[in-house]
Amino acid sequence: MHANFTSLSYKKTLLVVAGTALFLTSGLSHAAKTEYPLTIKNCGRDITFNAAPKRVATVGQNSTEILYALGLADRVVGTSLWFGPVPDAYKAANDKIAVIAQNIPSFEGIIAKKPDLVASQFEWQIGPAGTVASYEQFSELKVPVYTAPADCAKDNEDGGDGVRKGMFDIAMVYQEVADLATIFDVQDKGEELIASLKAREAAAKNKIAGMESNVSAVFWFSSADLQLDPYVAGKLGPAAWIAQTLGVKNVIDSAEEWPTVGWETIAKAQPSVIVLGEMSRRRFPADDWQVKMDYLKSDPVTQLIPAVKANHLPVIDVQTMNAGIRTIDGVEKLADALVEYGLAHPQAAK
Repeated sequence: MHANFTSLSYKKTLLVVAGTALFLTSGLSHAAKTEYPLTIKNCGRDITFNAAPKRVATVGQNSTEILYALGLADRVVGTSLWFGPVPDAYKAANDKIAVIAQNIPSFEGIIAKKPDLVASQFEWQIGPAGTVASYEQFSELKVPVYTAPADCAKDNEDGGDGVRKGMFDIAMVYQEVADLATIFDVQDKGEELIASLKAREAAAKNKIAGMESNVSAVFWFSSADLQLDPYVAGKLGPAAWIAQTLGVKNVIDSAEEWPTVGWETIAKAQPSVIVLGEMSRRRFPADDWQVKMDYLKSDPVTQLIPAVKANHLPVIDVQTMNAGIRTIDGVEKLADALVEYGLAHPQAAK
């Protein structure tokens, strides 16, 4: 079962529901305050808070950065699952917070922080087939787990990165911001953040007046080995949404979040652009964008792909390709690249 992203199910008061719903529309100058105990529906589960959490452990960079963006760094007692550095605005606060693990944490490592909330980005780590733990393991210790709604929209029962049942929408991220703002009773900050993200989304779309015909793309996250098929963005995930938002076709036809697809198959699709994921993680050699680029330009199959021949190889942070507040960065960066490559026509200056 998965959460409903168009509404929250709160037991306490209609004012909370109304206030949260207004986050997703035009916004009030003063949102309704949270009344505790508060129960919300998340990933098909009811999670209850008797007060705003004071000790939060995070699993996933996006979950961490949303809390920072809401001004809640002082509530975070430990972080994990990092792909790259935090934005400069959060660096000072982040430097003071313990890192449970740079990559995937252990269940024991999280519990050692004595959290009263775990904010998790992926069910891959905490969920039905979680590599860290199941929801039940945390529930037995009376520790609620809040999972990003965008990840609940996937079938994660078989582990891995999951399979999407419908197209990702940025409204799922706005829902996450609204949920967390309500849990912590910082609705005004949540409203401001959502308004800012919506304005940036609109501005990014407006950078482009029109597209050349048949512009297509592939988003290369990484590869377990350069001799193996690459992990690329599926047709329904955040990267595909970025492409769709700008009028670009994602040539990958899988509903998996990050399927492996052979370069021969990709070459046949003749993509105009190959987006190279950038991250500081070095789990695999291809985590390094320069390694990706060198491979594309030297391999006899990939060097004949139109995107490679034209050097249409933008380097974009992988966090933009996961569901989160950085996804808007991806729209901005790809829009700029398309204009630079002459594949999109910029709006005339006013």
